[in-house]
Amino acid sequence: MSSPPVPRPLSVAELDLGAPDGPVLGFRPAPGGPAVVPGDVYALVRLRGRPAATVVGTVAAGEDPAEVLAALARPRLTGATKPGTDAERLAAARGDAPDPLTPPRASVVVATRERPEQLARALDSLLVQDHPDFELVVVDNAPRTTDTHELVTRAYADRVRYVREDVPGLATAHNTGLAAADGAVVAFTDDDVIADPRWLSALTTPFAADPGLGCVTGLILPARLGTPAQILLESHGGFAKGFAPRLYDPEQPPADEPLFPFTAGSFGSGANMAFRADALRRAGGFDPATGTGTPAKGGDDLYAFVAVLSAGFRLRYTAEALVWHHHRDTWQDLRNQAYGYGAGLTAYLTATLVRSPRLLPALLARLPRGLAHARTMTAQRGEGDGGVPGEHGTHHHPWPASLSRLERRGMLYGPIGYAKARLRKADAR
Repeated sequence: MSSPPVPRPLSVAELDLGAPDGPVLGFRPAPGGPAVVPGDVYALVRLRGRPAATVVGTVAAGEDPAEVLAALARPRLTGATKPGTDAERLAAARGDAPDPLTPPRASVVVATRERPEQLARALDSLLVQDHPDFELVVVDNAPRTTDTHELVTRAYADRVRYVREDVPGLATAHNTGLAAADGAVVAFTDDDVIADPRWLSALTTPFAADPGLGCVTGLILPARLGTPAQILLESHGGFAKGFAPRLYDPEQPPADEPLFPFTAGSFGSGANMAFRADALRRAGGFDPATGTGTPAKGGDDLYAFVAVLSAGFRLRYTAEALVWHHHRDTWQDLRNQAYGYGAGLTAYLTATLVRSPRLLPALLARLPRGLAHARTMTAQRGEGDGGVPGEHGTHHHPWPASLSRLERRGMLYGPIGYAKARLRKADAR
């Protein structure tokens, strides 16, 4: 039996159109990326600057990549005329949206550990945000060297606040950042992203319009698709949640998510999230026994989403808030991610039930319908439809069975990892 073909590298680019069927306004590589070369190209399609879709096309030598990709994008965009979210998104992209509100003061928290070069790239993008009133806080988590401290205090003096947290764990670092923040809204992102200049404004403005909003998440796209591991991850969903806006309201549970609010993975990801500071504090912050850097290996963001929803606040997803994420580039990285995702999923569920046992009856009541829904969705994904990176979950590149097994093993381990992390925290106290 022959092995599956190795995915070819893709260039990553941005294409801006004047209208769904309009002219090309701009074309450029993804932020900080290399020039687009002949071959396969993955492109974010913008409408007058607003994210609207992704396309993948093959550009031959001598062809204009902007025109090739625009020809692929126009039928998809002009066909999105049905009522509801697609039409609303395109209307906003055309400039028909109401006058914008002023976003509240925000604090941006970046937790990091021994990755000064990546951190510098992220901070450079965060310092040029168009938000009118914000601060940047770097939380140096369990540092082994002084590299991060020197970078922040020397290269970014008076522009970025440095906070040290010696207890390892992403959730603990985020809680430290939350405690240090003075913004009405606290946004969190990672040190391996490049933020779009409008990211923070788009992520925080919804809070000004909705006093009952507790959390907003945004779009995460790949900054590079140069290795098989990066392409495989993106082909099977990556971190993106699509381009249609979505509002999750605990008073009106979505009919298409029978396990709501326990389907936290569909709400967003920790590299692109913001919380109303009072709402997150009222919900108890992040569970320090979850997250990267603990035996639980993940789940800190998922826990916070459910905690805020369970406290009665709404959660909104918007593709307007965009960051470009540098996926890990090796096969071993992908193996670690698969295991960590599984562990983080069940660790966060364990944390939710341990800290909020009142939610157990709701979870048990939703399980039968939720499992039936999951089986249906899995069967649909398994059929495949010739998808490509950007058409998430379509299995254009077969997902290795070994990674599925690792994810299932991680799911079995998650509650154990969470218990270990709690014991470690208790021993430290």
